[in-house]
Amino acid sequence: MSQHPQVIQEVEKALHQSGAGAGGTRNISGTNPYHVRLEKSLADLHKKESSLLFSSCYVANATTISTLGSIFHDLVIFSDEKNHASLIDGMRQSRKEKHVFKHNDVHHLEELLKKQDFDRPKLIVFESVYSMDGAIAPIKEICDLADKYNALTFLDEVHAVGLYGERGAGVAERDGVMHRIDLISGTLGKAFGNFGGYIAGSRTLTDAIRSLGAGFIFTTSLPPTVCAGAYASIEYLKKSSEERRLQQEHAALLKKVLGEAGLPLVPSVTHIVPVLVGDPRKCKRITDLLLERYRIYVQPINYPTVPKGTERLRLTPGPKHTPELIYKTSGRSC
Repeated sequence: MSQHPQVIQEVEKALHQSGAGAGGTRNISGTNPYHVRLEKSLADLHKKESSLLFSSCYVANATTISTLGSIFHDLVIFSDEKNHASLIDGMRQSRKEKHVFKHNDVHHLEELLKKQDFDRPKLIVFESVYSMDGAIAPIKEICDLADKYNALTFLDEVHAVGLYGERGAGVAERDGVMHRIDLISGTLGKAFGNFGGYIAGSRTLTDAIRSLGAGFIFTTSLPPTVCAGAYASIEYLKKSSEERRLQQEHAALLKKVLGEAGLPLVPSVTHIVPVLVGDPRKCKRITDLLLERYRIYVQPINYPTVPKGTERLRLTPGPKHTPELIYKTSGRSC
């Protein structure tokens, strides 16, 4: 989407109309109609009352979770063991009690929840798509537990927005449970092809983060050009599902041809296709050779992004990765 003609056109228009930068923080001269329009679009995307823009989703996650810790003084947090570093950073900054449950294990999560007083503030933090292995969270079951044990839910949809759901709102939309999530975070820098991050939720919660979150208050706001490009991308993908269809088809084909080639794929139910290597030097060497000899760019994933011994290649085919390119990656022809 970063190269989509509609996105580029809107970026150019905003550049000539409002200039290159925002001019300040959101609370001091850094808010303009482009920010307001984009936040309304994001709230509509996730069917929430409000949304809030950040300079990145790392900042959105860390700021929101740490600020919730300052709002709910006796908060206890429940975190999936494979949560992203930004989520973990927010929990660390909150200085609140934290319990880690086994990856996507709702039974372990319930064991931890039932030990807490029903009226104590509780927050369950998890992701929809886990980017290193392509797993998807049992969102409905986690929401069921949140209802049962009186907990708030925070869902990171960074690797799903634009890619899943009827309008590209993510896995929670696809699974029909988006209305059950209290706070959703996402990025403007992956499928939407721009830059920045955001949260979406009730007006009460987003206003609280707006008023108290240091990562929102004390930083320059996103440039108008970024907001214009993100808005164009989001509005386009709300209506068009062709890109999502092609990506899923290409991901399935890539898994098929790499599996037939005998490569050690990590099982994945998403567009993320991990190939296990298990050695950091070999992992980097493989990706260097692919780029230098074959002009194929593949991401090497090493520690600390993944545990030592699980180093891998991560392939993420897009809608413009044709079958010819996919077969070329496996060393075969169509």
